[in-house]
Amino acid sequence: MSTRTLIRGGLVITASDETHADVLIEDGRIAALAAHGSTVAQGWTADRVLDATDRYVIPGGVDAHTHMEMPFGGTFASDTFETGTRAAAWGGTTTIVDFAVQSKGQALRAGLDAWYAKADGRCAIDYGFHMILSDVHEGSLKEMDLLVAEGITSFKLFMAYPGVFYSDDGQILRAMQRAAGNGGLVMMHAENGIAIDVLVEQALARGERDPRHHGEVRKTLLEAEATHRAIQLARVAGAPLYVVHVSAEEALAELAAARDKGLPVFGETCPQYLFLSTDNLAEPDFEGAKYVCSTPLRPKEHQAALWRGLRTNDLQVVSTDHCPFCFTGQKELGRGDFSKIPNGLPGVENRMDLLHQAVVDGHISRRRWIEIACATPARMFGLYPKKGTIAPGADADIVLYDPHAEQVVSAETHHMNVDYSAYEGRRLTGQVETVLSRGEPVIEQRKFTGRAGHGCYVPRATCQYLG
Repeated sequence: MSTRTLIRGGLVITASDETHADVLIEDGRIAALAAHGSTVAQGWTADRVLDATDRYVIPGGVDAHTHMEMPFGGTFASDTFETGTRAAAWGGTTTIVDFAVQSKGQALRAGLDAWYAKADGRCAIDYGFHMILSDVHEGSLKEMDLLVAEGITSFKLFMAYPGVFYSDDGQILRAMQRAAGNGGLVMMHAENGIAIDVLVEQALARGERDPRHHGEVRKTLLEAEATHRAIQLARVAGAPLYVVHVSAEEALAELAAARDKGLPVFGETCPQYLFLSTDNLAEPDFEGAKYVCSTPLRPKEHQAALWRGLRTNDLQVVSTDHCPFCFTGQKELGRGDFSKIPNGLPGVENRMDLLHQAVVDGHISRRRWIEIACATPARMFGLYPKKGTIAPGADADIVLYDPHAEQVVSAETHHMNVDYSAYEGRRLTGQVETVLSRGEPVIEQRKFTGRAGHGCYVPRATCQYLG
């Protein structure tokens, strides 16, 4: 049976426009938009009418970098696909792209099938996958072509974590050459892991064991050097490059220089680098462990450069790199040795609100908020215009957002399956009120009405920024 929903009286914000428009939804998709009060809009009837007066009507967020149930350092990320996607919905995100992991010695297919099984029937919102390549050889290179054909169109490689995910320059070059041929996009964790391991060993030998030393050994220069190297390898391969979780001004400068040359090089940053700093890593009594992630948090002065990069489009996307570990029992594995603290922060629920706060604070415009959180990630990873916008034919992934609501972020009230908040006590202006996923209410007036299994797997096209 056909169902129609009408969203009335809100300010519709997309990456390109702001209009006072009513939105008609039919069978899970956006059927039409019309100016509020126009004869067209007044003629619409619907089974369900949502009043969006004094609200923003925005596309559901697209978080292109999450790690649900990710194995790391002898433990697992604490959010499952069920808890993590529910928390994402609470935060106004309606699509995630998670990372399936190839284990050393295993085929890509085995890793991908394991992630399909983890997510199947458990997600509250729609989801796709990238593939982590941790063992580049002739077999896995051939498999890349097959994965692109079935909608896994991006592949992450690591210059960090020797012995775990690390690929050397030759392996990276081969993977980039393969991507250049099959239309895939290589995503790079750009840190010089070989050099970092030397610095870790030396720091521990000196008795420097606290969480703050995690940031001190992972030098900004080693992020910049790896970013530069990744760009040159991509140039040699004739391949596009997407650098994940850019945290340092020096690394951003490498991206900006490459983009000034017209190279197909893209960059992502995350809320933690925009709102947190080494001050958090230095919190006493091992509290700094809550903020251990890689790339690490940087001194506060890097934040201004990252905001500028977002305004000038040298950085195109803000994702979360959501990879939560509980403080009790997980982060504590590294007491007395910072190198054993599981790397990762919770954030999938906070991204849209933190970025709205950036609008309030004057860092970015409303349309840029939607661009970096919804439209560009959808285009970058082959989901647009199904996702990331409000236009006829798009999936009805829509958020009614109250720009005036005040909230205080806290682990007491968040929905992520983790025992602390990286933004504990922070006051924010703006809050998600109602969330539709393919026209179905997942959050209604700040109540969860969704269900595990509503979310569908979404195969992706190739990057839409490439000819």
